[in-house]
Amino acid sequence: MKKGYFFVFLTAIISGFSIFINRFGVEVLNPYLFTWLKNSSVALLLTSLLFSLRDWRIVKKLTKKQWLLLSVIGLVGGSIPFLLFFKGLSLTNVVMGSFLHKTMFIYVAVLSFIFLKEKIDKSFLLGGVFLSLGNLLLFNGLSFSINRGDLLILLAALFWAIENTISKYALRELPSRIVAWGRMFFGSLFICLFLLFTGQVTLLFNINFTQISWVIITSVILFAYVITWYKGLKYIPVSRATVILLLGSPITTLLSFIWTRQINLEGIFASFLIVLGVIFVLGLKETWKLINELKKTIYARV
Repeated sequence: MKKGYFFVFLTAIISGFSIFINRFGVEVLNPYLFTWLKNSSVALLLTSLLFSLRDWRIVKKLTKKQWLLLSVIGLVGGSIPFLLFFKGLSLTNVVMGSFLHKTMFIYVAVLSFIFLKEKIDKSFLLGGVFLSLGNLLLFNGLSFSINRGDLLILLAALFWAIENTISKYALRELPSRIVAWGRMFFGSLFICLFLLFTGQVTLLFNINFTQISWVIITSVILFAYVITWYKGLKYIPVSRATVILLLGSPITTLLSFIWTRQINLEGIFASFLIVLGVIFVLGLKETWKLINELKKTIYARV
């Protein structure tokens, strides 16, 4: 259980950097082509990892039901929402994109309660209020008008909520690396089909060194994200895991503040509310135990 929280905390940190950095990637390259190149690179890395760790023997023994689950995860988690998200990110503000992406915990909480029978208690609901208030404060500096890019990101968050619920179900039987591989492998195949049908594959022949550099940088970040996320998700409830992901929002905002050199008290207070919300969801006693466990784990690895 503690191991699960450790990996999801790592995912939250990676997520905070990812949303900020990906904003630059979609500015220099077609967002759909950028998504496919990035996801395909991660799928290739995960395939190499499966071979090196001899997990391919597990893949050969997958049942038809498990193959179907991995295909669905790839469709609703590794392709459609990525296309929506990065197209939306190219049309809206990075902080706005982060805010809408972080509303995913609400949809996951509802889906996990209905389909996975996960417990949603009073502390979770109270924590959810603080989390929502914190994100609203981060959003306060932006225009409240919703544009096309915002709607695309919101739709992507809904798809990812569905995918995370299905993935949690699949992780009951499958190793985390297999689920991560299925998401990225089948996802990249579906995105490739989309590019073929829309006639955008030819754009591949026009990319330059700068664009390739951004693909490599973001691919490494995405690889770290999916490895840590599914590793952690296997051991803890998906509703709690997606709440912890909200810790990435203050990181994205901090990076934006540093980049624009605009720091305000609202952003600091909003980050405090988000951290407070996560503590309420996990419980004060449990949070303190986790902090101590994380310290021991970090010191042991160092």
